[in-house]
Amino acid sequence: MPVQMPDINLVTMLPEILIAILGLVLLLMSAGQDAERGRKVNAMALAGVIAAAALTVVTANGSSFGGFFVVDPFARAMKLLMLLATGMVLYMSMEYMRDQKFDGGEYQVMTLMALLGGMIMASAGDFVVLYMGLELMSLSIYVLAAWRRDDVRSNEAGLKYFVLGSMASGFLLYGISLIYGTTGTTLFTGVATALSHGHISTATIMGVVMVLAGMSFKVAAAPFHMWAPDVYEGAPTSVTAFMAVLPKIAAFAAIFRVLLIAFPALQSHWNPLLQLLAVASLAVGAIAAIGQTNIKRMLAYSSIGHVGFILLGLTAHTGLGYQSVVAYLAIYIFMSVGAFAIILLLNKAGVGDEIEDYKGLGHKRPMLALLMALFMFSMAGIPPLAGFMGKLYVFMAAVQSGMMMLAVAGVLFSAIGAFYYLRIVKFMYFDQPAEGAFGMELDFSARAILTVTGVVMLVWGLFPGALLSWSGASVKMFQ
Repeated sequence: MPVQMPDINLVTMLPEILIAILGLVLLLMSAGQDAERGRKVNAMALAGVIAAAALTVVTANGSSFGGFFVVDPFARAMKLLMLLATGMVLYMSMEYMRDQKFDGGEYQVMTLMALLGGMIMASAGDFVVLYMGLELMSLSIYVLAAWRRDDVRSNEAGLKYFVLGSMASGFLLYGISLIYGTTGTTLFTGVATALSHGHISTATIMGVVMVLAGMSFKVAAAPFHMWAPDVYEGAPTSVTAFMAVLPKIAAFAAIFRVLLIAFPALQSHWNPLLQLLAVASLAVGAIAAIGQTNIKRMLAYSSIGHVGFILLGLTAHTGLGYQSVVAYLAIYIFMSVGAFAIILLLNKAGVGDEIEDYKGLGHKRPMLALLMALFMFSMAGIPPLAGFMGKLYVFMAAVQSGMMMLAVAGVLFSAIGAFYYLRIVKFMYFDQPAEGAFGMELDFSARAILTVTGVVMLVWGLFPGALLSWSGASVKMFQ
């Protein structure tokens, strides 16, 4: 019997191929690293990310390896968000990485490998490809979290993330095995076809639950959030900024594909679970952050709350709901990167990560304080900033779907969460600074990132039309 070879269209994989080759080249360049070569590695990594973004835009829709790898408007949108987040984090942290002796090349290689894994997840059409991309991304971030080998907290962060992440990967893999055992395929479209013919068993439902649990860990949705505060606090600040955005985009891209392409027949089973995850994440993010004194831990709980809002949009199961998810992810990138850029700058100046260390920032560095207040207000959902528009469309999708109680819960927890954002503003403007605090110069990269993120918060808040049109076009295939 002749064996039919799957179609192999490498053109659809050009962005991923470019990032993979660039990572290997930078790994070779990192041998015998010196300061001058470190700057070249940073520049090459950024240039590669920009080139991959250009290739992502021009790559046509298609599939490769028999549907295992898929390129469509949704995949392109998610990849562009990941490339944007990675490029911004690399650019804003160039000076920080040099100060922390991270410019040896290996750091950039791990960052690019994590990006590559996330991009593979966004285009996965099969559970095996999804798992491969997930592990590539996760293993790279485990290493990045523990990058400070002489720092106990960094080692603890990497080890805790690795142990709990491995357990979550085990859940995911066991769920995939159950789905394969009951449907006879790992291809998303094949699973959907088998389930549409009535091949639904208890084992299949258990497989869906385990897959959802494994993916929920990657986005730090409650109750799978226990790793986030310790890892955010212990990891180097540039790594914290990176893991705050990239894994969430990649994991939500995978959740979209798994639930809406492979498991549409099981919506009545997984949608209530998503609703529970959304409410639990909103509650944990709003309440647990109130007592935090470390700003990175506070932003970890804040990110859990944002995951709750994104899940709320996904549970709406409408075009507006899916559109609000993509728009919220785009807004979240700029809010998060902007806030961490300021934390990074203050770290360079010797300012600690305790919230009280920000006392008097408004008196000594008024522009930095203004931008930090802008990001905090946006995260709190205060108009006319972009964060308000993101939450508004999530609530509109929930109300449109008849989930009035969930929308009310979202508004309530958003109001509670505003307290800890406003507390930072209070410290910056209403308390006196310590003697000699905040004495640092802003480098060009910091100015550029803060300018871009600040302007985007205002423009998308006042004129969200372009963002909504783009996000709507990216999810049209799911409607």
